[in-house]
Amino acid sequence: MDLPMTIKRVTLADVARRARTSTAVVSYVLNDGPRPVSDALRAQVLEALDELDYRPDRIARALRRPRRWHQIGLLVPDLRLPLFGALVGHIEVEARNRNHLTLIGNTGYDPERETEFVSAFADSGIDGLIVVGSANGPATAKLCAQARIPVVWVHNNRGRVDSPVIGADHTHAGALASDHLRTTHRRADIVFVGGFTPEDTEHGDRETVAQRYAGYASVVGPAARAIRTDLTPSGAYHAVRHHLAAGAAPDGLVVGTYGQAAAAIRAVTDSGVRVPADIAIVGFDGDVTNTYGQLTLTTVQQPIDTIARRALDAALQPGDRLLDAAPLEVFLSPGETCGCATRFRPPMAAARGRSSSSAADRPPG
Repeated sequence: MDLPMTIKRVTLADVARRARTSTAVVSYVLNDGPRPVSDALRAQVLEALDELDYRPDRIARALRRPRRWHQIGLLVPDLRLPLFGALVGHIEVEARNRNHLTLIGNTGYDPERETEFVSAFADSGIDGLIVVGSANGPATAKLCAQARIPVVWVHNNRGRVDSPVIGADHTHAGALASDHLRTTHRRADIVFVGGFTPEDTEHGDRETVAQRYAGYASVVGPAARAIRTDLTPSGAYHAVRHHLAAGAAPDGLVVGTYGQAAAAIRAVTDSGVRVPADIAIVGFDGDVTNTYGQLTLTTVQQPIDTIARRALDAALQPGDRLLDAAPLEVFLSPGETCGCATRFRPPMAAARGRSSSSAADRPPG
């Protein structure tokens, strides 16, 4: 009776003998460290691995040591905003699926703080850097080039850099918001709320707001005008209150950032004007899970999951990066502030809403 033939598993020692080196060097090549291996010796070991068809015992390796993680850096301008919080969440999950932990820095649109994070992350040995809303693109690009770290720009970039920005078509977003008010809700006097010049604000998302204003202006035409404000909620509140007190109210508002949209709504209602009956409002990048506010905001949303995947692809596989990244399409998420959606309110809540008087003339919060 013939006994079944057993195949001997190829060991590290077998590979080391074929490559004419030590088992430690073979281990360094397989684990990408902890000690460096010359390119020539690495090629020698890889050739031996192929010739012997070496297959590591992954179960045994997992029992011997904990999982090894790589790291990727992520800079965002303001984690408090729903857009950036959602983007961080998607990137973290996707990066973990690719065996990377995410180091996060909150820049506040501060150029100096951005470069400080870049230097610190480079020293920690990140494999790539994703910068959302860069405030200092050229300096960040230079630091990453010196450290040989792939860098990817997301959402917008302040300053000229070679590689494209991965993000939504903000000009189309502004046009979509404005056209919705004009075409669907027949609003004829639509005003934009926001600031988008260095004189308006030193820090903030002014590049994106400027693109959204351009889209708004393409729809409204010669009647386009803006209620100028810095990019804070309190700035928007006071600017809208002042505008409404100074003359005839518009019948539609397009608000340049999510953070200012709630303040604009409050300013309108505190002025004794109804939303959406008198003034319909559309914002951008709202938190679609927040359905318990007095009114749900109509917003133009970005495809966050697609942006996260593309950014990680470009950061971790820089050789496969496309030379041109076309802006991603946005979509409208209807709420109550434009007049599209209404919700059932319990009779008692509705009665309270009818009997309540307008709030005092004060900023929110």
